[in-house]
Amino acid sequence: MTNTQRSKTLRSLVTAEGTLELSLVELELAEPEANQVLVEMKAVPINPTDLALMFGPADLTSIKCETTANGPVARMRIPEKLLGAVRSRIGEPLGAGFEGAGTVVRAGGSDAAQALLGQTVALTGDGLFTQYCCVDAQEVNAMGESFSPAEAASSFVNPMTALGMVETMRAEGHSALVHTAAASNLGRILNRICIDEDVALINIVRKPEQVELLKEEGATWVFNSSEETFRASLTEAIAETGATLAFDALGGGKLGNTILSCMERAIAGKSPYNRYGSDTHKQLHIYGRLDLSPTQLTAAYGFAWGVGGWLLSQFMAQAGAEKVEAMQSRIRQEIKTTFASQYSDEISLEEALAPENISRYSRRATGEKFLINPST
Repeated sequence: MTNTQRSKTLRSLVTAEGTLELSLVELELAEPEANQVLVEMKAVPINPTDLALMFGPADLTSIKCETTANGPVARMRIPEKLLGAVRSRIGEPLGAGFEGAGTVVRAGGSDAAQALLGQTVALTGDGLFTQYCCVDAQEVNAMGESFSPAEAASSFVNPMTALGMVETMRAEGHSALVHTAAASNLGRILNRICIDEDVALINIVRKPEQVELLKEEGATWVFNSSEETFRASLTEAIAETGATLAFDALGGGKLGNTILSCMERAIAGKSPYNRYGSDTHKQLHIYGRLDLSPTQLTAAYGFAWGVGGWLLSQFMAQAGAEKVEAMQSRIRQEIKTTFASQYSDEISLEEALAPENISRYSRRATGEKFLINPST
């Protein structure tokens, strides 16, 4: 057994010339210390948070790829007017990959570390688009022999976010939800949770096949935002469910504004006229930026409304350790059912730098969820 382990790792670098580079570098990892384990990463999903770090404000249409002695390198231009947003990153290579799973192949001498040898474990952190990572034994979640790395890979971000949405709904005094991009892995998980907990959920999608998918999975309210009847149907569903809270994965554009408008219309239809709009508070939480265009608000829904960002890490800090542990315990028990994720493609680290793959997974399209297997 050698004292070090070489690990191929994906890095994102902003250069002083205004170029963003994605490349593979080799790192040396020391032998695990007493309470550490060495995990061979076998399944790491590409999440929107990873894309933001990998590409920043780069112009993806300018991508050029070349093969070097160390492997492929993908380069793309950052528009000069946007370079200021990543100026603090210049010259500092950063690692993407926030969650994933693998197999413990080496362990330190402690009982806790040794007990994990050969186990499939899930973990979160920075830079998990890598072949190996060395972490403290307390930082991994042992999934047991019945779980494959692919099943365990997405056991944190989407499941915790979906559960967090329902918890936020209750904490803020709402009784029903509206969710956009609802046919995503996260949206389908949220749909299962709401069915299980008898929470009224209004799902918004963009394609007819996504409507059928969610209805087949038991959703009651599913609407295609591209249809002419969308506003009327959404207003009717909001009136029926009493939904006054929405979670928007798009962020940009007019959809959030439309949702708030439909909420106001549904509420006003049941209330006496008020020149200032209804007194019922309507809340839009933006938790993603699938649409990078500006958020457009007309404020044509009275004065009892709010729009703000929602971030999982901030929710967890407010929820407290006991609530978070209860949520994670449920996820471990239901990872193959309620919290199961599906992937459209599995690629290697090298394939993650291929222009044709970048053009697909960077679109963040519903139904195109990529999984990187760094061990291939």
